[in-house]
Amino acid sequence: MEAQRGFSEEQFQAACRELSQPAPAAGGAWQLLVETMGISIYRLYDEQSGLYEYKIFGGLADCPPELLADVYMDLDYRKQWDQYVKELSEKIYDGKRIIYWEVKYPFPLSNRDYVYIRERRDMEVDGQKVWVMLAKSVSLPQCPEKSGIIRVNSYVQSLVLESDGKTGSKEWSTCFPQRPAEGLP
Repeated sequence: MEAQRGFSEEQFQAACRELSQPAPAAGGAWQLLVETMGISIYRLYDEQSGLYEYKIFGGLADCPPELLADVYMDLDYRKQWDQYVKELSEKIYDGKRIIYWEVKYPFPLSNRDYVYIRERRDMEVDGQKVWVMLAKSVSLPQCPEKSGIIRVNSYVQSLVLESDGKTGSKEWSTCFPQRPAEGLP
């Protein structure tokens, strides 16, 4: 059974437009959090939730974007390299491909879990191939909260990759861990 799409064309186009935007200006609303190894991470405080939204700009000189996109989408491989994965699986509910991910946190913190959809599209923008991955939390009765685990019941992420023109890739990503949860689109 093939899963239905969960994101609109406009959502993918909006993510692509972000790749061409410059990094936030110094002194603006976005605060530079860290710059290291060619990656810059910015954050913006959200007064309503009390949490931060993050934007990441950068690149990897020796890793092509298609490989990065493949690694991002490969849940089995993530279980091998990510020591914080306690449980990670993908199932189809109501025609949507749903991911359940439990993250191990060290004592005294409680584990967190996510229930979300994600989708990848390989696109062409201004003659350049671009890999776009979108993810967002969903609320499903088939995936109830577990005792002792904190549900991150609203998570949004965009990841856009393109070639750096050599052997590597340029990246733009945004993530916000707490927006209002939505049911299946």
